[in-house]
Amino acid sequence: MRSRYVVGNWKLNASLPGNESLLKALLSGVESQPGCHLAVCVPAPYFAQVRSLLVGSPVAWGGQDVSRFDKGAYTGDVAGGMLAEFGCRYVIVGHSERRALAGESDAVVAEKHAAARRAGLVPILCVGETLEERQRGVTEQVLARQLDAVLDGQGPQSLDGAVVAYEPVWAIGTGRTATSEQAQAVHAFLRARVGERDAALGARLPIIYGGSVKAGNAAELFAMPDVDGGLIGGASLVADEFLAIWRAAGLAPGRN
Repeated sequence: MRSRYVVGNWKLNASLPGNESLLKALLSGVESQPGCHLAVCVPAPYFAQVRSLLVGSPVAWGGQDVSRFDKGAYTGDVAGGMLAEFGCRYVIVGHSERRALAGESDAVVAEKHAAARRAGLVPILCVGETLEERQRGVTEQVLARQLDAVLDGQGPQSLDGAVVAYEPVWAIGTGRTATSEQAQAVHAFLRARVGERDAALGARLPIIYGGSVKAGNAAELFAMPDVDGGLIGGASLVADEFLAIWRAAGLAPGRN
């Protein structure tokens, strides 16, 4: 049975008092769910605070980016080992905002994925197409290129223990959401793409959806046979909304 994941991405939204209020509200309502993993990925300056609030709870934490280098003269980078020292379990790799705003290429994203694995972190590898690419009918070509950068460079075993997140760029922060059928079609394609290299890995790989997931659409999305949870943006900043999404993951059908 595949595990399910609900991961909050706070992006550039945080403050000491705000974090404490949000996490205390989250902890007051969260319950463990068999086969489901809950986490928040937070800005690096708040790792110590988040660790102190979440240690021993059902909620894990992670980073939003990782350096492709382990150490050296790379001012501003945060190495995987540094994240691990603060108890991070997860790190987002190749988010569309990093690809677009920081110019991260598929090759750089693949290097960051490898760095996360070296540090013992669980990478959440993001792939997704723009609206223009979807309208041109090249969604699968774009996703295959992004995924193959890891598969070709590091082998399919590099995804064993990782999480893949499909995040259609046109549905991030726009209020637009892929229909459950659109999401399912892409997740099935990604699973089959990995399965071509390793059938068993393709079957057990968690693939989550990120793109304006809310309490109102989570249950329908998570009910799709190849959608194993969500990478949650704005809704992860509202405890009640995030908890409702978490509960929807627990109610979703089991994954074979």
